[in-house]
Amino acid sequence: MTENLSDQPRQFKGKGFQKRFYNSWSAFWKDLIFLFSNRNRIKSAMRSDQLTMAFRERLMLAVTEVNHCRYCRSFHVQQAYQAGISKEEVQTYLEGAIPEDVPDDQKIAVAYARHWAENETRPDLAFENQIREFYGENVFLDIGMVLRMIWMGNLLGNSLDYLLYRLSFGKRRA
Repeated sequence: MTENLSDQPRQFKGKGFQKRFYNSWSAFWKDLIFLFSNRNRIKSAMRSDQLTMAFRERLMLAVTEVNHCRYCRSFHVQQAYQAGISKEEVQTYLEGAIPEDVPDDQKIAVAYARHWAENETRPDLAFENQIREFYGENVFLDIGMVLRMIWMGNLLGNSLDYLLYRLSFGKRRA
């Protein structure tokens, strides 16, 4: 992606609350500034002929299931259905797996999305280069922007749940 934030603490798993969330305002602002400064890339990703709505939703479901954001999960399940993704395929994502029936030209990107999220936005460089070679630079950058958007959405949703968790003295778990 165009900016590497690996040297900054972006999120952590709190004791008793096992989801990634923003642990500082600065991490949130850095992500927000990054997205605003890359509005043209967001437009490109959302309008791409190669990155169809179904393709984007597969990427988003893969990342969301790693981060366990209940708000994003609910929203993107509905978006996936609207994009024509089958209930069986969506259910496989919800179980934390990558479906076997993902279109061949999208399988590697969905696997990369999951790997990217599991490694907290710092994928293996060889895997990243494989994606770049397979899709080309522009589609690679569009995929990266979709992943960054859902990552921020996941962390925001989980941050809200963390706040609710703290306000309830640990009684409310999401």
